[in-house]
Amino acid sequence: MIIELINMNGYGLYVWSAFAFTLLSFTLLYAVTKIQYVKEKKKFASKFGTLNSEKASFARSQSINRAILSNISNI
Repeated sequence: MIIELINMNGYGLYVWSAFAFTLLSFTLLYAVTKIQYVKEKKKFASKFGTLNSEKASFARSQSINRAILSNISNI
């Protein structure tokens, strides 16, 4: 029964290789995205780590930082 599931009437090699390729691609995409997110988060924290009022107004004026700062209400 398990052999029949693996073989899938002769299409098993194609199906399982496509499944493995898709799983590997999604895993790599997640890893690359996570690495880039952590890098950008560290860069943002180093630039605006301790925000005073001048830095906060400058950060709010930049469109890319507006989305990042939209969830922070105490700045």
